[in-house]
Amino acid sequence: MKFRRRTQQEQSTPPLTQPASQPGAYRTGEPIRDTKAPSGPVEDRWDTRRFQAKLVNPANKRKLTVIVVGTGLAGGSAAATLGELGYKVKSFCYQDSPRRAHSIAAQGGINAAKNYRGDGDSVYRLFYDTVKGGDFRARESNVYRLAQVSVNIIDQAVAQGVPFAREYGGLLDTRSFGGAQVSRTFYARGQTGQQLLLGAYQALERQIAAGTVEMHTRHEMLEIVVSGGRARGVVVRDMVTGEIETHLADAVVLATGGYGNVFFLSTNAKGCNTTAIWRAHKKGAYFGNPCFTQIHPTCIPVSGDYQSKLTLMSESLRNDGRVWVPLRKGDDRAPADIPEDERDYYLERIYPAFGNLVPRDIASRAAKNVCDEGRGVGPGGLGVYLDFADAIARLGRDAVEKKYGNLFEMYERITGENPYEVPMRIYPAVHYTMGGLWVDYDLQSTIPGLFVIGEANFSDHGANRLGASALMQGLADGYFVLPTTIGDYLAGAGAFGPVEEDDVAEARTAVQDKIDRLLAVNGTRTADSYHRELGRIMWDYCGMERTEESLRKALERIPELREEFWNNVKVPGDAEGLNQALERAGRVADFFELAELMCVDALHRTESCGGHFRAESQDADGEALRDDENFAYVAAWEWTPDGPVLHKEELDYEYVKMTQRSYK
Repeated sequence: MKFRRRTQQEQSTPPLTQPASQPGAYRTGEPIRDTKAPSGPVEDRWDTRRFQAKLVNPANKRKLTVIVVGTGLAGGSAAATLGELGYKVKSFCYQDSPRRAHSIAAQGGINAAKNYRGDGDSVYRLFYDTVKGGDFRARESNVYRLAQVSVNIIDQAVAQGVPFAREYGGLLDTRSFGGAQVSRTFYARGQTGQQLLLGAYQALERQIAAGTVEMHTRHEMLEIVVSGGRARGVVVRDMVTGEIETHLADAVVLATGGYGNVFFLSTNAKGCNTTAIWRAHKKGAYFGNPCFTQIHPTCIPVSGDYQSKLTLMSESLRNDGRVWVPLRKGDDRAPADIPEDERDYYLERIYPAFGNLVPRDIASRAAKNVCDEGRGVGPGGLGVYLDFADAIARLGRDAVEKKYGNLFEMYERITGENPYEVPMRIYPAVHYTMGGLWVDYDLQSTIPGLFVIGEANFSDHGANRLGASALMQGLADGYFVLPTTIGDYLAGAGAFGPVEEDDVAEARTAVQDKIDRLLAVNGTRTADSYHRELGRIMWDYCGMERTEESLRKALERIPELREEFWNNVKVPGDAEGLNQALERAGRVADFFELAELMCVDALHRTESCGGHFRAESQDADGEALRDDENFAYVAAWEWTPDGPVLHKEELDYEYVKMTQRSYK
């Protein structure tokens, strides 16, 4: 299908709210502003905010309770730090151990502006690269703070004993990641997330042993308790006994990760879900930029309909691996039989300045384009080669194995192919979500007392996250930002008042009613079968490339499938004990509602930016074409029974000039 380019006149015409009778209908509400970010020079704003924040004295901290939901890098580090500060902390996760959080799967590294290489890096350069990589759809204040705090994270992790890779002389080693021309990524082979999570986990366990943190494993958060206009607790289900429990606190922190599993097939763990943030959204927390999802370019391709998830191959592999496809359409020769002059190293050709290390959204679309041209490799032509022959010849096999050995082993176990001898086959897959609950500079949502950290919020990455920045944000939020800003809120806890019994009863009733409704359907299809079908709709119509036509199809099909789900889903067993079918059904029900909002957001944003690519909005070279005049804002969506309401937070750039991104 061909699309014409939008004219300049069309680009300057603001979009209209859809008529209420059409799919994608929404209303526009009052603008929203972040009132917590200080003014003044961007490099001074975090110091200014820390000084302005009210303090809680140690004796009063012991009287205050904070609930933290999630034990990944953001949640684990936050709970440990808050416990160390003296607060009473209740920590919840649905896994059987905090260290099973999905952060453990992160492979490639963590960014920090240490400039150990002396290659021109700085806090400002990391700030600039992140804003540019996000296609100018993130707040300057938040991103600069992230870059500032990054240097402290490495010191913290080293002090914990995290075994970062080191050079021969013992100094910490770094490597390059996409969207940067400096080496600022610290790593522990291909298991950086695991090592960082174990550091946060041991800090958390220390506080559990000290009695400042009360750990609740195998508990799933199903509702927020809002009383007096503030978040005052959570309703959880004990996944082993089935018991519904209420836990109250002075503040609630959500650190529950992203919602990429709405696509069913993704690199996320199967348990990753949207339930916590979606239930909070329906209680009043605005949802920021839900259509901003990241497709990772280096994943093992889909091999069959039986699959339930996909496997990531670290972006770090693009340091030494070269991406290519055959020059000729339909060339099905083995890669070793294709001579050098009949190969197209297309990233190096199109983007000579960055080569194979362009940002993820650009590399993913480029892979899709060559496959759409009929030059893809492997079954169905949905793959490109990631070739290490040059690196092995240049560095030797032993050196490559020291860098990437566990990743090569993982690839061979899954595919049966030895990447030391034949190129890897890779293809883009859903990996991360830049959207999430809207938060201000203090990481507080539109529900007072509800703080959201890590991937669960929208705050730092704009329309595209740079590689190795997820771990950076999670630990920055948990170790350094939240412990400061939540204190400013809790300093006024004396005026919060008691939690009303009616508010607790309302939250518990909502949870029980949903469970009862799911069990009562007694249909013929499993929740997983509906999830798979929903994921296919999202991938086909709201995936790497979106159009008005495709999004309207999705917005017609999703409500139909959701209605069928509620009339025909089969949830065996009961709620009185372990019931994984019930858990999955509840999560899929929330995915249905989120999917519709994602498509509404994607339909309303008629520009292309970062991971949100509207085929109608591209330049002559097929690159994403932003519309800064009409869309330089955060889309903060409010849930109402009558449909979504859009609140716009205008983005102002004082330090980085908005330009068309170029990595050529």
